[in-house]
Amino acid sequence: MPSDLQLSVSDSAESGHDLSVAGSWATAQWCARRGWPVHPLAPGRKTPAANCIHCREHPHPPADCACLQAGRWCHSFHAATLSQARINQWWGQSPEFGIGVSCGPAGLVVVDIDAHPAQPPARDRILPGIPISDQVDLTGLANGFHTLAVLAALRGQLSPAEDVTTLRVRTPSGGLHVWYRATGARRWLSSVGSSPGRALAWQVDIRAHGSYIIAPGTTTQHGTYTPLGECREPAPLPEWLAQELDRTGHLPAPTVPAPRPVPARAQQAVYAAGGRGRTERTLAAVLGPVEACGQVVEGAGFSDILNRAAYTLGGLIAADRLLRDEAERALRETALAARPGQEQRIEQIIRSGLEAGLKKPLHTTGRRP
Repeated sequence: MPSDLQLSVSDSAESGHDLSVAGSWATAQWCARRGWPVHPLAPGRKTPAANCIHCREHPHPPADCACLQAGRWCHSFHAATLSQARINQWWGQSPEFGIGVSCGPAGLVVVDIDAHPAQPPARDRILPGIPISDQVDLTGLANGFHTLAVLAALRGQLSPAEDVTTLRVRTPSGGLHVWYRATGARRWLSSVGSSPGRALAWQVDIRAHGSYIIAPGTTTQHGTYTPLGECREPAPLPEWLAQELDRTGHLPAPTVPAPRPVPARAQQAVYAAGGRGRTERTLAAVLGPVEACGQVVEGAGFSDILNRAAYTLGGLIAADRLLRDEAERALRETALAARPGQEQRIEQIIRSGLEAGLKKPLHTTGRRP
């Protein structure tokens, strides 16, 4: 635990621990006392601790898993807990575990700023929804710190990266996590900063419902997540930033649509199957979310996304809209590109999803909206 992770006097007295010298166990307890559910990360890594053998070999929805009721940590942030007894059990047995915080239940919105060396994307994906003309010189724009600063400047605001009123955590890769508290009972959604769908800015991810964030003080093989400055509490999400998140699709639809026989993405895929390039367009529509997982190493819900894609393709195959070999090969290649080295897990999820989807052919009903 880095020496600059300090608590207020009242916090230290209440907890009985000084987190400047304590380990992951005490930090997990500290997070839980703040209402932030925690779950174990694999030792030295920023990915969740592995599921049990049964869950690995038989993929299933987290809500249907008996392991959670039994006190095991399967299914990543879905197992996150506030229970001090369970925290003592998990970290007492494995004190080398890192700590993940489930953002949604914790009421947190974390701006995850990346600083990866990469070629900027097309201009319409640098600040989604904000046109950048060809006359604008983008020389020097290289990472999420730059794109977020541009967005803040356009709104006449301070970049969250410079916000000293809230908890900020430097990542081992040179990025920054800026922690905020959600207000107004709004259920903010997560996103990937290079996704063609919901995104705030290039190389700026949002960690909220559906993802987790690494707790300050956690050490991986690449370094320690180190708090900056003196603030150790998340400030309320700034209103201007909330407006930008709303603008870029980080809130659920205000109303729930009437039930449809085909899920929205599957419906899109079925419609795409008509006309020229039907196979390519159909696969692109279904595999887009799987491909987007490759832009984030954790918290993307990869297993669920891959399972939904396999299920959808199975339904399209059963409806004679795709050839099985071609669809399965494309899905496998996309998944392996997003999660290299996870062949066995990917094969299991694809097999399970396809088998379920093949039993429910996807046919369109009614007119295209």
